[in-house]
Amino acid sequence: MENMTPTSNLLSSLFFFTLIPLFSRNSIADYTLKQGQSINDTQSIVSAAEIFELGFFSQPQATNLKYLAIWYKGVTPKTVVWVANRDTPVLSSSATLNFKRDGNLVLMNQTGAAFWSSNSTKSIQNPIAQLLDTGNLVLRDSKSEDYVWQSFDYPTDTLLPGMKIGWDSKTGLNRKLTSWTSSIDVSSGEFSFSLNTNGLPQFFVHKGNKTMFRGWPWFDHDFGQSYGNGFNYDLVFDASTEISFSYNDSAHSRTRIVMDSSGSILRHEWNDVGEKWRKAYSFDGAGCNDYDLCGNFGLCNPAVTTSCGCLYGFEQISTKNLSNGCVRRDPKICEAGDGFMKISKVKWPDSTGDSVNMKLGVKDCEAECLKDCGCLAYGTVQIPKIGLACVNWFHKLVDIRYVPDVGSGDDIYVRVAASELEAADEKRSVAVVVAVPIVSVMVFLGLIGGWIFIRRRARGNHEVLIVPPIQEHELEIPIGVLEAATENFSVFNKIGEGGFGSVYKGKLPNGQEIAVKKLAETSGQGLQEFKNEVLFISQLQHRNLVKLLGFCIHNEQILLIYEYLPNKSLDCFIFDDQRRSSLTWPRRIDIIIGIARGLLYLHRDSRLRIIHRDLKAANILLDNEMKPKISDFGMARMFREDQTETKTRRVVGTYGYMSPEYVIDGYFSVKSDVFSFGVMVLEIVNGKKNKGFFHPEHQLNLLGHAWNLWKEGRSLELIDVILEDQFDEHEALRCINIGLLCVQRRPEDRPIMSAVVSMLENENMRLMVPERPGFYEERFIETGIDSSLNDQLSSSSNNVTVTLLDGR
Repeated sequence: MENMTPTSNLLSSLFFFTLIPLFSRNSIADYTLKQGQSINDTQSIVSAAEIFELGFFSQPQATNLKYLAIWYKGVTPKTVVWVANRDTPVLSSSATLNFKRDGNLVLMNQTGAAFWSSNSTKSIQNPIAQLLDTGNLVLRDSKSEDYVWQSFDYPTDTLLPGMKIGWDSKTGLNRKLTSWTSSIDVSSGEFSFSLNTNGLPQFFVHKGNKTMFRGWPWFDHDFGQSYGNGFNYDLVFDASTEISFSYNDSAHSRTRIVMDSSGSILRHEWNDVGEKWRKAYSFDGAGCNDYDLCGNFGLCNPAVTTSCGCLYGFEQISTKNLSNGCVRRDPKICEAGDGFMKISKVKWPDSTGDSVNMKLGVKDCEAECLKDCGCLAYGTVQIPKIGLACVNWFHKLVDIRYVPDVGSGDDIYVRVAASELEAADEKRSVAVVVAVPIVSVMVFLGLIGGWIFIRRRARGNHEVLIVPPIQEHELEIPIGVLEAATENFSVFNKIGEGGFGSVYKGKLPNGQEIAVKKLAETSGQGLQEFKNEVLFISQLQHRNLVKLLGFCIHNEQILLIYEYLPNKSLDCFIFDDQRRSSLTWPRRIDIIIGIARGLLYLHRDSRLRIIHRDLKAANILLDNEMKPKISDFGMARMFREDQTETKTRRVVGTYGYMSPEYVIDGYFSVKSDVFSFGVMVLEIVNGKKNKGFFHPEHQLNLLGHAWNLWKEGRSLELIDVILEDQFDEHEALRCINIGLLCVQRRPEDRPIMSAVVSMLENENMRLMVPERPGFYEERFIETGIDSSLNDQLSSSSNNVTVTLLDGR
């Protein structure tokens, strides 16, 4: 350095400064971009209060796909709220944002090709682009404060405070949110979140052209049910000028609503203390939120588990397919004597298009509906600053759900025939087939002893009383019937043995084959597990969950009666050298996807989450078409919607399937089930058990073996040798990748089941890099468990449920 001349020093300095843009992003001091100025892909502009930043980013990060975007400044990881060219990335080239001759912004590459432009139809003489502290990029003339274009008019997947979605006659735009394709692909995805402008305002989530779920009616307090409590919103409803929704959240400096790539609506708040985003509210299409789940004139109840019934005066078209809806018991409508039944605490039905009519200032809404034979139901609403309005429904009543929460839900009056009113008067009470939450032992005992109908005489309109659907005579099967069905529980009819006890095959007098689980006297399970079984399974309705037919309590005996599945459990096939050959690759994929769908239903059902806690191959039953059904809910636990995890001193499950945080510390959550699912995926792919896995080259278990092969690029060697070359390589790699992601050591690193299902069904999924799995090489559990219990675990059968106690 001492021998360098002034000239060489100058050249070195110039060379150094030319390298800076290659390695760092430079922020322009001003938050405006003026005519003659531009920014390239190493520069950005920052809002005045340094809340938002506009610049370029690559997604995925390792690619050369460049996007012009706005994100929160100083938030890690980068949180993008708007993308200009989401469907037209700049490819493998430099990018520049500057002004066109007409004053519009334009995004170009180094050859001058345009990839995006603001689309103002007005010519701007002295254009200025500003990034506001609201996150809005605006374009105006320097001599005017009026915006000729703004990014808020073109939302991507994020709604910020002050941003509107809906229709505006001034701009002619009907703004909506559109999801990313995936968490790493910013292009327009399948899901959209929009405000209905054809009928009464209400939110919809669509997957393509299919309606997935619907938000609450727009009026009064219930509108906020779609977004969570403590939420300030503004709805403009003028059919001739504007129908729009926006919100403000002054209590939180940073908040956003996102249309997630999995189809959920999420509201996030920034936590300054923890320096991370907190999910304040989520709304998705699970359980009764699934659009039109129970069909026309159906009524859905989300309490504990989803159940479908009918409005009073109607009956189900098919008991096998509840989505077919209901029909009138007495079709004689619009004759003398017909009237209305009041159903309380419900979410109003869909009010799209010509299915609804709203009239302001109508004092007698009942008379208004009665005089039109096509009117099926009516409701009344008090509109702020306007007054009373009468809403009438025509053609159909779909997507109605019961709302058990105090202070929520509304009344609807459904038109019924005169005979239904007479029957109601005679009985003085009516019942809608709707489930209510069973949250205590006393209520459960009430279930077993028989539900009591509360009698009430309603004044004026007849009122529907809500009572549980489970009747003693419907579910309780006499012991004599079961003894005859199983030939007195003959050993020749015994088909299995589990943690609950013995399982027997039987046949009812009507010819239906059943499986009877009989509580073992030495079982570690008992009344509580039995309560769980009845509580959860009696009302679960999903093709990938086993169906409970009934129960029996006789003296000291406790029995559960299920549908009989002839192919028994998955472990009877996948771990059997001869029967495993019948599990072709397409069949294995179907089983994996079926289990994932069933688990997703459990985790996202209604307002509660159900954690299975004992997922394993032995608890996956196969029907006569080899379709999987999750069984054995004796260890299941319920979670509230706002609950993420809990801790127990009684760790229950099966070694080889339990997650690290559950075994060691007793913490469990939906991510515990995800871990168990990941183990099953790798077992189904490989054909060997995780527990007791042996390989001549190392002492790792199946999880460790799978991860080593993944690191070395030899993952296809994990595929069951019995399949030979009869499998799809890309599909196999995707399954192995998903399995490894599900068995990550830390719960937060594992995907949720909605993401898992999306990845399984997405043939174009980009493979992600997993870290080393939990229980990578452990063959015995050592932390917090004494040696005698270790011995017990190491010698126990994979099909035996074990109980571990902390602090021993």
